[in-house]
Amino acid sequence: MSTSSDISASAKVTETAGGGRIATCFEHLHKENRAGLVAFITGGDPDATTSQALLGGLPGAGADLIELGMPFSDPMADGPSIQTSSLRALNAGSTLRAVLQQVCDFRKGDDRTPLVLMGYYNPIYAYGAEDFVSDAYEAGVDGLIVVDLPPEEDAELRVPAMEAGLHCIRLTTPTTDDARLPDVLIDTGGFVYYVSIAGITGTKSATNADVTEAVSRLRRHTNLPVAVGFGIKNQKQAGEVAAVADAVVVGSALVDIIARGLDDQGKPLPGLVNEVLSFVSEMSAGVRGARV
Repeated sequence: MSTSSDISASAKVTETAGGGRIATCFEHLHKENRAGLVAFITGGDPDATTSQALLGGLPGAGADLIELGMPFSDPMADGPSIQTSSLRALNAGSTLRAVLQQVCDFRKGDDRTPLVLMGYYNPIYAYGAEDFVSDAYEAGVDGLIVVDLPPEEDAELRVPAMEAGLHCIRLTTPTTDDARLPDVLIDTGGFVYYVSIAGITGTKSATNADVTEAVSRLRRHTNLPVAVGFGIKNQKQAGEVAAVADAVVVGSALVDIIARGLDDQGKPLPGLVNEVLSFVSEMSAGVRGARV
């Protein structure tokens, strides 16, 4: 790795970046008539070795796509679980460069599973947007979700990312109305991430009716797959969302298991990795069985 227009409500915004692993993954899921499971962990949580073991084990446990969190000291859109995971990673010495190295190491054994980096713009800005995009692409990253960078302010990251072939994946929420959606979706790639609740991560869950209505509305605006996350904590919830969405995102529930698997000094107890991966397998089964 190196170091270095408005549209109508009936029109649809299509992806602008190249296809790559994400498109291939969703094509495969479509052929199997099922949704995918997106698993989120924070890079470097609770330490580099354990985090790498978790990352490497996620595909085999049933994760179809991976979101790897870029640790940040002030993750304002995240709830206590992911905030704490980010602080654990930072305290263990994780950096944005270390997270990119994690991706490099992951790609030595897996060149198929899509991997998206998720986080905040401050560390990217400090790194240098163009250098970050170049290094992320070289490491094997497929897309970026930058929570605090609205479309009106993302050109300095979006433009080099799109030129490099990285998908810029944007968040939509229950408060993103039909007038705002075209602005949010323009130049979006990979998939659309629907945040199913208004608020911070991991605190509550949306109703099935709300998710169904939201996914239908998004599909009137875009041909991109729709992934739904925030507040999905068990197999039943995962299956219900998988019945209507293209992918189910599980994050807080995974980092909660990591937190419970630490001793009083914050060190991983024996079996932590297996416990997390077992839960991923359970969630995967719920997702895979949703449309049977």
